[in-house]
Amino acid sequence: VQLQASGGGLVQAGGSLRLSCAASGGPFSTYTVGWFRQTPGKEREFVARIAQYGLTSYADSVKGRFTASRDNAKNTGYLQMNSLKFEDTAVYYCATSNNPFGAPYTYWGHGTLVTVSS
Repeated sequence: VQLQASGGGLVQAGGSLRLSCAASGGPFSTYTVGWFRQTPGKEREFVARIAQYGLTSYADSVKGRFTASRDNAKNTGYLQMNSLKFEDTAVYYCATSNNPFGAPYTYWGHGTLVTVSS
C-alpha cells in the first residue's frame, strides 16, 4: 500500500485547510485511516482517525476543529482542519491500520507541512 498525503501549506490563524491521503495498492475501504503530526524535537502525536465504517476519534487538542472523513470510491481519506492555531503547525502524516481502534499502523505516507501564521 502506498499513501500520498497532500494539501498542506501556509495559512493564517483562524483559517482552514483540507489534507488528503490518497491510497493505492490495497483494500482501502477496509482500513482505518489515521492522521498524525510532528514538530521538530517532539514525538509524533495522534491527531485523528476514521475507521472502516466511519467511526472517528480525535485528539483533545483538535476536537471540534478537525474532521476526518473518507471517500472509499476515491481511495482517499481527508482531514478538514478549521480554526487553525499556531500550535497546529507541524508535518502531518497519514497512515493505515487494520484495527478500527487505531494502532498498529502498518503503512505510512510522506508528510505534508502545515504552517499556521499567528
